[in-house]
Amino acid sequence: MKALLVVANLLALTGPLTAQDDPALVARARAIHERVIALDTHVDINPNSFTASLPNYTQRLPSQVNLPKMQEGGLDAVFFSMFVGQGELSDSGYARAKRQVLEKFQAVHRLAEEIAPDRIGIALTAADVRRIAASGRKVALMGVENGYPIGTDLSNVKLFYDLGARYLSLSHNGHSQLSDSNTGERDSVWMHHGLSPLGRQVIAELNRLGIMIDISHPSKESNLQAMAMSKAPVIASHSAVRALCNHSRNLDDELLQALKKNGGVMQTVAFSSYVKCGPESPERTQALEALRTKYGVRGGRGGGQPADTSQRAAFQADMQDLNRRFPPPPRATVKDFVDHIDYAVKLIGIDHVGISSDFDGGGGVEGWNDASETFNVTLELVRRGYTEKQIGQLWSGNLLRVMEQVEKVAKGMKA
Repeated sequence: MKALLVVANLLALTGPLTAQDDPALVARARAIHERVIALDTHVDINPNSFTASLPNYTQRLPSQVNLPKMQEGGLDAVFFSMFVGQGELSDSGYARAKRQVLEKFQAVHRLAEEIAPDRIGIALTAADVRRIAASGRKVALMGVENGYPIGTDLSNVKLFYDLGARYLSLSHNGHSQLSDSNTGERDSVWMHHGLSPLGRQVIAELNRLGIMIDISHPSKESNLQAMAMSKAPVIASHSAVRALCNHSRNLDDELLQALKKNGGVMQTVAFSSYVKCGPESPERTQALEALRTKYGVRGGRGGGQPADTSQRAAFQADMQDLNRRFPPPPRATVKDFVDHIDYAVKLIGIDHVGISSDFDGGGGVEGWNDASETFNVTLELVRRGYTEKQIGQLWSGNLLRVMEQVEKVAKGMKA
């Protein structure tokens, strides 16, 4: 079924398939895509699409990811992002963030347990991912993007684990109570110079429970400290290569080498402005800065969302208007994206590289604009000579290996 849908989808596309492609190569890529578990480690959600009333996630919505688009593109599994933007470090701020993150956990459980249990199941372990995928259903996993909702109550880490969280980032765009953020590079203002004392306690608790530590958003100093402290491998759930695009959200060679030593994996992100850093006009740069200030967005180039989710629609409308007035540089393509995979593979080895999109959170490149175009990534990997085993590692094998190692560490600590 997956193969038939992928083929049908390709017939409707004129994208990365080219006249120069050998039909045998395309057929081989299709067969490989059918056999591997394609797992994307970062997809944002709107809980309003996870309700029993229509329209909902079971339909082909405008969102970049939903069940029909996953089916069309052969995307088998996703980590839904339990995202909360960075807000004020106060009891009221923590309480508000906790309510928001719990709403997202509830949304995913509602989809998998009430709305479409015959089409998608929640995985809590690496073995669950393989079992659910083998059953023909899609796989839902959950990761917490920003430890801000933990507040100062360490028991919230256990609460999030019990709800299904299997990775957690200590910060997002803006310093949290747990760690400094990558955004400190913009103004050289730091809060903790890495991890806070509470952040160190959270890392120990993540190890104890069996939650992967996500280093995509914290500062470089925070990430080096986290890797040195963690008893288990870590992941970067959605980052690209700094050497190819000098953005604070990307990992430089030192971080990549540390990640290799740690045994972790960088889930290379198909976020156009993290993949291809084109020059922007002074007018666009000024307009972007004004827009970020208006909505309190701390993200870098083209990234970030308002912490207040009720402002997101207005922010996105203003961003679209800004893009009309001051067009952005040409978007990155699937080829540009796979250049980042190539670089990381050559630097730290195939065992430490994976794939993510950041769909519905700003992600996407030409050729992989939504879940329905997922096959195009596999096709480009086949064009470049990656074997089926290597493609399987990139799509899910490396991430599942880290999950298993994190599970093993937690089991040992509990014993």
